[in-house]
Amino acid sequence: MIDARVRIGHVHLKVAELDRALRFYCDVLGLELMQRMGSTAAFVSAGGYHHHIGLNTWESLGGQPPSPGTTGLYHLAILYPTRADLADGLRRVMRAGIPLDGASDHGVSEALYLRDPDQNGVELYWDRPEAEWPRTFDGKLQMFTRRLNLESLLGEAELRLQPQPGTGPRDL
Repeated sequence: MIDARVRIGHVHLKVAELDRALRFYCDVLGLELMQRMGSTAAFVSAGGYHHHIGLNTWESLGGQPPSPGTTGLYHLAILYPTRADLADGLRRVMRAGIPLDGASDHGVSEALYLRDPDQNGVELYWDRPEAEWPRTFDGKLQMFTRRLNLESLLGEAELRLQPQPGTGPRDL
């Protein structure tokens, strides 16, 4: 069996226009540009990691997305540390006018589904604490897919934006 510490390190996407892809991943989603290789490639991440997502035009400059019914990437998933952070991601996507393909509660996680400018599927999600994961009577994991309440999620973003006691100008 593979070591439990193994993780997916990064995803590298073929894109048609590097600047357009960077506007989505950096300006909308908020990832940081770590390195750019001229007009052909860039590496973006969260938290200063060398790269979570690589973007390149090496084989795809000016290209079209794959046709439906073909094989390839279904989506890449970006894991947010908290529900409030996911709510902030939703707020950013809405502010940019990017439509959602879906929004689901999977019991173990809550997820938003959308597309980047090259029509790559993108999932933004957060995991509930493992102790809250739904289980069968004998303890086996029992994920499901239900409609996610976006208003409730956005309410989490509103709570995050409200000043906390001891942080307002009068408290300085």
